[in-house]
Amino acid sequence: MKAALGMVFGVAVVLALVVGVQAREEGKEVTLEGKITCAKCDLKETDKCMTVIKVEKDGKDIVYYFDTASHKKNHGKVCTEAKKGKVTGTVTEKDGKKTVKVTKVEFTE
Repeated sequence: MKAALGMVFGVAVVLALVVGVQAREEGKEVTLEGKITCAKCDLKETDKCMTVIKVEKDGKDIVYYFDTASHKKNHGKVCTEAKKGKVTGTVTEKDGKKTVKVTKVEFTE
Protein backbone atom coordinates (compact mmCIF):
# COMPACT_ATOMS: atom_id res chain seq x y z
CA MET A 1 0.00 0.00 0.00
CA LYS A 2 2.84 2.39 0.89
CA ALA A 3 4.59 1.56 -2.38
CA ALA A 4 1.43 2.33 -4.37
CA LEU A 5 0.96 5.68 -2.61
CA GLY A 6 4.61 6.51 -3.18
CA MET A 7 4.25 5.70 -6.88
CA VAL A 8 1.12 7.89 -7.23
CA PHE A 9 2.86 10.76 -5.43
CA GLY A 10 5.91 10.42 -7.70
CA VAL A 11 3.80 10.52 -10.85
CA ALA A 12 1.92 13.58 -9.56
CA VAL A 13 5.18 15.44 -8.94
CA VAL A 14 6.51 14.64 -12.42
CA LEU A 15 3.26 15.80 -14.07
CA ALA A 16 3.31 19.06 -12.09
CA LEU A 17 6.87 19.76 -13.25
CA VAL A 18 6.06 19.04 -16.91
CA VAL A 19 2.98 21.30 -16.88
CA GLY A 20 4.99 24.07 -15.20
CA VAL A 21 7.75 23.94 -17.83
CA GLN A 22 5.26 24.00 -20.72
CA ALA A 23 3.44 27.01 -19.24
CA ARG A 24 6.71 28.96 -18.95
CA GLU A 25 7.76 28.20 -22.54
CA GLU A 26 4.38 29.15 -24.00
CA GLY A 27 4.31 32.59 -22.38
CA LYS A 28 7.84 33.50 -23.50
CA GLU A 29 8.40 36.14 -26.18
CA VAL A 30 10.36 34.88 -29.20
CA THR A 31 11.67 36.29 -32.49
CA LEU A 32 10.82 34.31 -35.63
CA GLU A 33 12.64 34.90 -38.93
CA GLY A 34 11.34 33.75 -42.27
CA LYS A 35 8.85 34.49 -45.05
CA ILE A 36 5.83 36.61 -44.08
CA THR A 37 3.00 35.80 -46.46
CA CYS A 38 -0.68 34.89 -46.95
CA ALA A 39 -1.85 31.40 -45.97
CA LYS A 40 -4.54 31.46 -48.69
CA CYS A 41 -3.01 33.25 -51.67
CA ASP A 42 0.59 32.01 -51.39
CA LEU A 43 0.56 28.82 -49.30
CA LYS A 44 -2.92 27.56 -50.37
CA GLU A 45 -3.54 26.32 -46.78
CA THR A 46 -6.76 28.17 -45.88
CA ASP A 47 -10.03 29.28 -47.47
CA LYS A 48 -9.60 32.91 -46.41
CA CYS A 49 -6.65 35.28 -46.19
CA MET A 50 -4.51 34.88 -43.07
CA THR A 51 -1.15 36.50 -42.40
CA VAL A 52 1.53 33.97 -41.45
CA ILE A 53 5.26 33.64 -41.09
CA LYS A 54 6.85 30.49 -42.49
CA VAL A 55 10.01 29.54 -40.62
CA GLU A 56 12.45 26.76 -41.49
CA LYS A 57 13.62 24.77 -38.46
CA ASP A 58 15.59 21.52 -38.60
CA GLY A 59 14.85 21.15 -42.32
CA LYS A 60 11.07 21.51 -41.83
CA ASP A 61 8.78 24.45 -42.55
CA ILE A 62 6.71 25.65 -39.59
CA VAL A 63 3.83 28.07 -40.16
CA TYR A 64 2.86 30.54 -37.42
CA TYR A 65 -0.46 32.36 -37.86
CA PHE A 66 -0.65 36.02 -36.79
CA ASP A 67 -3.24 36.92 -34.14
CA THR A 68 -6.34 38.73 -35.51
CA ALA A 69 -5.20 42.32 -34.78
CA SER A 70 -1.73 41.77 -36.27
CA HIS A 71 -3.22 40.02 -39.32
CA LYS A 72 -5.41 43.04 -40.08
CA LYS A 73 -2.55 45.50 -39.56
CA ASN A 74 0.02 43.71 -41.75
CA HIS A 75 -1.89 41.71 -44.35
CA GLY A 76 -2.04 44.35 -47.07
CA LYS A 77 1.75 44.36 -47.29
CA VAL A 78 2.08 40.60 -47.94
CA CYS A 79 -1.14 39.28 -49.51
CA THR A 80 0.01 39.39 -53.11
CA GLU A 81 3.76 39.43 -52.49
CA ALA A 82 5.57 37.51 -49.74
CA LYS A 83 8.38 39.32 -47.92
CA LYS A 84 11.25 38.17 -45.77
CA GLY A 85 11.11 39.45 -42.24
CA LYS A 86 11.23 39.04 -38.48
CA VAL A 87 8.29 38.76 -36.11
CA THR A 88 8.55 39.17 -32.35
CA GLY A 89 5.73 37.94 -30.13
CA THR A 90 4.31 35.27 -27.89
CA VAL A 91 3.58 31.85 -29.42
CA THR A 92 0.70 29.60 -28.41
CA GLU A 93 -0.47 26.31 -29.88
CA LYS A 94 -3.99 24.94 -30.10
CA ASP A 95 -5.07 21.84 -32.02
CA GLY A 96 -1.68 21.67 -33.75
CA LYS A 97 -1.92 25.26 -35.06
CA LYS A 98 0.73 27.74 -33.89
CA THR A 99 -0.36 31.34 -33.37
CA VAL A 100 1.87 34.31 -32.60
CA LYS A 101 0.57 37.35 -30.74
CA VAL A 102 2.74 39.88 -32.54
CA THR A 103 4.44 42.77 -30.75
CA LYS A 104 6.82 43.75 -33.59
CA VAL A 105 7.16 43.11 -37.34
CA GLU A 106 10.29 43.97 -39.35
CA PHE A 107 10.42 43.47 -43.12
CA THR A 108 13.97 42.82 -44.33
CA GLU A 109 13.37 43.21 -48.07
